[in-house]
Amino acid sequence: MEPAMETTTERPVEPTAVRTDLGAIFVSLELSRSSWVVTALLPGGGEKMSRHAVPGGDMVGLLARLAQLRDKAQARTGRTFPIIVIEEAGLDGFWIHRALQKQGIESHVVDPASIATSRRRRRAKTDRLDGETLVRTLLAFKRGEPRVCAMVRAPSPEDEDRRRITRERKALIAERVEHVNRIKGLLLAQGVRGYEPLHRNRRARFEDLRTGDGRDLPPHLKAQILREIDRLELLLNQIKAVEAERDTALAAEPQDRETPAAAKMLLDIRGIGPEVAAVLWSEGLFRHFDNRRQVAAYAGLAPTPWQSGAVSREQGVSKAGNPRLRSTMIQLAWLWLGHQPDSALTRWFRARVEQNGGRQRKTAIVALARKLLVALWKYVTSGVVMEGATMKPTAA
Repeated sequence: MEPAMETTTERPVEPTAVRTDLGAIFVSLELSRSSWVVTALLPGGGEKMSRHAVPGGDMVGLLARLAQLRDKAQARTGRTFPIIVIEEAGLDGFWIHRALQKQGIESHVVDPASIATSRRRRRAKTDRLDGETLVRTLLAFKRGEPRVCAMVRAPSPEDEDRRRITRERKALIAERVEHVNRIKGLLLAQGVRGYEPLHRNRRARFEDLRTGDGRDLPPHLKAQILREIDRLELLLNQIKAVEAERDTALAAEPQDRETPAAAKMLLDIRGIGPEVAAVLWSEGLFRHFDNRRQVAAYAGLAPTPWQSGAVSREQGVSKAGNPRLRSTMIQLAWLWLGHQPDSALTRWFRARVEQNGGRQRKTAIVALARKLLVALWKYVTSGVVMEGATMKPTAA
């Protein structure tokens, strides 16, 4: 019998889940107060990701670690690769992003809520898993996969600082409400009604107050309310200072911007005051948008459909955008009905409400806020005045 011939075949190369011929070093940062977890995927290392810890806030240590990763990849492949970093938007703001860009490192800030996760009831979550998820998200984003995540557009330091005025005023107003309600609550427990702490004669009226059964206010309660009034008056002075700073900033809007004096243009419309104009400009309209859908989506006023087979319904607005801009636009929509009764948007709102028999006014006002925001965006970018809108009279 002839001996059997030995045949050899090459073993097929098993496909890998991740490309090993990477053209860059992909790094994710899991940020916390105590430590920063650096997860990296290097060329020439297969699918294995490396993890390192850097003390929180140690930018020098982070840059040193990134340099070590670059040297390690160069030792493996003999080539020098760029570094691409991704981090979540959080309490650290954008200073890390700007520091990395200043060093010539490509950096991306991602909205963590936009990353797809498992819909199981209990999902495992650790810094290791989060770091690997960010690296995989960065890989998919650089491959060009559509809608894999939502990258945050970091504002310039000037634009970020400009919005501090309106945000500080909102915080001061909230504190003022707390002190007023606390004073009224303390007095109501003694049967005192009708006292307004915001009146200018608050201290003179407070000395004349009597309890509901005709007694003088207890001494400790009186001392407590006087201290509340002291804090309230301090807040009122700070609110005046912030409003004066806001008005000065609006008057000194630079003229060499892409949309010159856009914030001033909003003040020319009847029904829009300095606070609304400052919020609209600093929170949203200073940005560049390609179309009206992006404008509505940024404010969280875009509709959210639910469609599956024969089922099709609306879930309301997404509320996934800027909450300050969204709340301001809804307030402005209510004011618009009173100050602009002859505008096309007001007529549309009234016709929509009458069509529903006078119901669903809150639903219609949200739709009006979306239309109004788009109209204001067209106005500040292209100068298109809304149909039927009334402008403020110009000073002679």
